[in-house]
Amino acid sequence: MITSVLVANRGEIACRVFRTCHELGIRTVAVHSDADAHALHARVADASVRLPGEAPADTYLRGDLIVKAAVAAGADAVHPGYGFLSENADFARAVLDAGLTWIGPPPEAIEAMASKTRAKQLLGIEPLTEVTEADLPVLVKAAAGGGGRGMRVVRRLADLDAELAAARSEAASAFGDGEVFVEPYVERGRHVEVQILADTHGTVRALGTRDCSLQRRHQKVIEEAPAPALPGALEEELHASAVRAARAVDYVGAGTVEFLVADGRAHFLEMNTRLQVEHPVTEAVFGIDLVAEQIRIAEGHPLAPEPPRARGHAVEARLYAEDPARDWAPQTGTLHRLALPGAVRLDTGYTDGDTIGVHYDPMIAKVVAHAPTRAEALRKLASALERAAIHGPVTNRDLLVRSLRHPEFAAARMDTGFYDRHLADLAEPAPDPHAPLAAALADASARARPGFGGWRNVPSQPQTKRYLMAGEEHEARYRYTRQGLEADGVRVVHADAGLVILEVDGVRRRFEVARHDDRVHVNATALTALPRFPDPTAQHAPGSLLAPMPGTVVRVADGLAAGTPVKAGEPLLWLEAMKMQHKITAPVTGTLTALPVAPGQQVELGTLLAVVQEA
Repeated sequence: MITSVLVANRGEIACRVFRTCHELGIRTVAVHSDADAHALHARVADASVRLPGEAPADTYLRGDLIVKAAVAAGADAVHPGYGFLSENADFARAVLDAGLTWIGPPPEAIEAMASKTRAKQLLGIEPLTEVTEADLPVLVKAAAGGGGRGMRVVRRLADLDAELAAARSEAASAFGDGEVFVEPYVERGRHVEVQILADTHGTVRALGTRDCSLQRRHQKVIEEAPAPALPGALEEELHASAVRAARAVDYVGAGTVEFLVADGRAHFLEMNTRLQVEHPVTEAVFGIDLVAEQIRIAEGHPLAPEPPRARGHAVEARLYAEDPARDWAPQTGTLHRLALPGAVRLDTGYTDGDTIGVHYDPMIAKVVAHAPTRAEALRKLASALERAAIHGPVTNRDLLVRSLRHPEFAAARMDTGFYDRHLADLAEPAPDPHAPLAAALADASARARPGFGGWRNVPSQPQTKRYLMAGEEHEARYRYTRQGLEADGVRVVHADAGLVILEVDGVRRRFEVARHDDRVHVNATALTALPRFPDPTAQHAPGSLLAPMPGTVVRVADGLAAGTPVKAGEPLLWLEAMKMQHKITAPVTGTLTALPVAPGQQVELGTLLAVVQEA
């Protein structure tokens, strides 16, 4: 029987596994990098072990250090989580060789399926070896790992070599394996997957389907179970294919078989030999704990004689610290507050006051809603996200709410190109126009001296305060009177430092206000308070390219130097942040006049990367 589990991972998945372990009475051990020394997963575990360094290659990808940590901490089992080494057969063998229990599939099954190239060959599917114009578009994919890293869509043959190089670099950084391959890219397909559970007694069970079609950069954003609007015959085919793939490699434990569904046909993508990020929607629908099932299987117990029955519909949204309107640029900073209504499930690796750093994936949390019907689940999740208090860096919260309410998604007519078609509308800022006034009134109330209302017998000019909201400057105007605070056209019913109630056209509205330094959150709208007399700031030369996020310069375009002519849209350099590579391109056609950075250099937000003088 397992008594102590080390989770070879971090963040929300480590916290998720720890939660089940604690419910089962199992002691928990965390590993953490120096960047994660104060992370939630390191704090909630019964014990934690430091992995010296910050980069994944020096920490969470060092299987030898993790096995030593498990032995040193007295753990008798290792759970790999997902990502990092979760699909690394050598790591699984090292765990077993150390006399520990591996909470995952046999190394041979991982070896057969963890490489997407070998998995396809096992099922009789060969990758493209020579790409021609007739094959376009194609998809470059990392052979190991997942999460969209090392994946690129190529529509022009001239771009193939550069995208292959970028994919290899990104895959090596994320998974320690730079192998990539090329396959045909299916336009407007749905990403559908099947959850598998298999025990050591010969039972292999398919636990329904999930639809994960809403993706950005080939990373899933919204997932649901069951996959809606699938013909019964196709669903049965998906289940049968998934079970067949699992049996082909003598699979044990929890796994996922992924397909691309288009024109009524299912195209095999890969088998993930691990737990998936989106596993909570399956748990909600079937009323089971997949982590508990993994542990019981690892202990040698058989699955229950009868499969669990599916009930209702579940939807999960991934809350990211990122700006969808700026090419999904990841964001960093302090997460001052994260609170959602209790009607939804929240899986997170952060608590109030934690820092979202540059070293790892920018996902803050997964929010899951379960209801009797799909429409009810969508409504429940959208409402919970809309009402959530999320104070800190920019997030994709508004995009998630609009996506859940989009007619195409509500009618289950989505596909993997959903955001390619609708991103501009879904990411368009729509801040509350009364938010600046509410922020100003809350600030005025907080600054008022006790017993002093601020009014005068002689009418005076209105008080003003300026805020930056959705990239535009707004001015709030109010005045003190014998009756209290007033604002033009709006009746101030109540105002204190945390709550403002305004009456607009006869309707009273509540505004909850929270301020963190110069950042103000009014309900779901974020503002930046501007100084009354702004200080002069240094101006950058026209054509300056500034780092959109903290990160590391991993590559500069071949032959690029000051004086080089460049074309608009031409890649200049690649910045790596939060396990993804971000391409920095020339804003105009002209001449590169400055390139003050080099590969390997770490940069902060706003660092000057290059200057292009327009022709």
